[in-house]
Amino acid sequence: MIKHIVMWTLKDEAAGADKAENARKMKQALEALPGLIPSLAKIEVGVDVFAAAPACDVILYSEFATRADLDAYQIHPEHQKVVTFVKEVAASRSVVDYEI
Repeated sequence: MIKHIVMWTLKDEAAGADKAENARKMKQALEALPGLIPSLAKIEVGVDVFAAAPACDVILYSEFATRADLDAYQIHPEHQKVVTFVKEVAASRSVVDYEI
């Protein structure tokens, strides 16, 4: 099993909205992907509620049966639609993929 974790810090304002609104939009868009992308086994999306420091605003936790499934997810057109929005509103991104 492959676990894929991504954390983003968002711009204060982007795409005509503030950070909180863009975090909500990201969460909604990412949570819509199950069922659209067959290789996506599990997904959880969280928005920081405690203003931790150093901060990340949005976190994605997802699972895939194989590396090939993760690769298929990465290039899937529905995922790429979300990526386009995220690139517009994110200031930074960190990612880790690991296998268990």
